[in-house]
Amino acid sequence: MTANELVKNTVKILDSKKAEDLVAIRVKDLTILAEYFIIANGTSSTQVKMLADEVEYQLGEMGIKPHKVEGYQSGNWIVLDYIDVVVHIFLTETREFYSLERLWADGDVLNKETILGEN
Repeated sequence: MTANELVKNTVKILDSKKAEDLVAIRVKDLTILAEYFIIANGTSSTQVKMLADEVEYQLGEMGIKPHKVEGYQSGNWIVLDYIDVVVHIFLTETREFYSLERLWADGDVLNKETILGEN
C-alpha cells in the first residue's frame, strides 16, 4: 500500500469513528521522519484510545501493522508509526498545547474532504 492509500484509508477509519479536526500534513520534503502526519483529536481519553484501537485493528485487517505505538497508557496523545505515515491522535487540550500544525506549517495541509475526494 502506498503512503497516499494509507493516508486515505486511515482518514476514512478515523472519520467513521467521529475523530475531530482531521487533517493530514505532507512533510516528505521537510523531514526524513515520514511522508505524512495525520492529526486528529478525540474529546476524551477513552475516545482517543478507541480511535487508536480502531486504526490499528482495521489496518491490521489489511495486513498493515504499526512499526511502533507510543502514548497509549496516558490517552492524551497516541502515536501510531507506520513508517511513511505517522498518526497522531490527541486529546483536544493536548493538541492545542503542542500545535503540530503550527510546527509543520511549511508542509502541505490536506483536510478530510480533500483526502476523501469530497471536494
